[in-house]
Amino acid sequence: MHGLRGWETSAALAVGTSGSTGDSKVVLLSAGALVASAELTHARLGGPGTWLVALPTTHIAGIQVLVRSLVAGTEPGVMDLSTGFRASGFATAARGVLTRPGPHYTALVPTQLARLVATDGPGLAAIRAFDGVLIGGAATPPSLLERARAAGVRIVTTYGMSETAGGCVYDGVPLEGVRVRLTDGTGTAADGTEGRIEIAGPVLALGYQGGEPFGEWFRTGDLGRLTDDGRLEVLGRADDMIISGGENISPTRVERVLAAQPGVHEVCVVGVADPEWGQAVAAAIVPGDPRTPPDPDRLTAAVREAVGRSATPKHIAFVPELPLRGPGKVDRAAVARSFG
Repeated sequence: MHGLRGWETSAALAVGTSGSTGDSKVVLLSAGALVASAELTHARLGGPGTWLVALPTTHIAGIQVLVRSLVAGTEPGVMDLSTGFRASGFATAARGVLTRPGPHYTALVPTQLARLVATDGPGLAAIRAFDGVLIGGAATPPSLLERARAAGVRIVTTYGMSETAGGCVYDGVPLEGVRVRLTDGTGTAADGTEGRIEIAGPVLALGYQGGEPFGEWFRTGDLGRLTDDGRLEVLGRADDMIISGGENISPTRVERVLAAQPGVHEVCVVGVADPEWGQAVAAAIVPGDPRTPPDPDRLTAAVREAVGRSATPKHIAFVPELPLRGPGKVDRAAVARSFG
């Protein structure tokens, strides 16, 4: 680390962000933050156990599975991802993990979970046997969560990022010692229960390589709200907000409505240029059965009723798959470009 400043030399790990909404940055994490994240995760899940690595270890989610294994003193199972993620490959890799004593855990992105619960096969049987399945890296459609939980999968939704050593809010509740607040984006407390998400605590990174160290609080690029029972609900990135006819529209809210409709497998909602409205809401949808996609009029009606007229998609395109960038994150810029 020759040439780095004093605080930067305390870093034990340098990991790149996914760059899904801009240029990738290198996050510097201390050993203390990595270990704290692992220990707090085990405390929330019910104790140390054996982990299955099913995510690339070039990203923080995969790296933290290795760190948790080191902290637990257990040898992780490792899934071969060289040819992509397949339910059969997951089942094979899980077999060796599930025979070991103690709790069994893994971490997945929503796309992987969807493939495992798509059919009643060995992949679903394997994922059911885990004591905890962390799901993060991207927004998970409520319909997918309901389907997985109904199938007996012990899902734990996570929110976090490289800057917080991975997931630090589980099922809407911060890990012990992690603090979350909602602000107007400048550090001032937001009015009501919605605002920019800021995070503090022992899992926080030192800072970005070549930048200034983080302070007590890290200001994320995400918007959130507090539910009636005090849980954090992530509304999506502030940069992704669609402004149509002067109205601010959360694409995440529209996606949740569309994803819950029969015949919709995956969906991404973006804003596209519109001469009259400034931006128009556009939805790229992966149908469950490409031969019989859902009725667009029924989809727009569902959004109109649940979110409002201004949020109703003006453009709907049925696509075979959504472009990905990073571990399971949809490339929203590529989706927007596809609408021309």
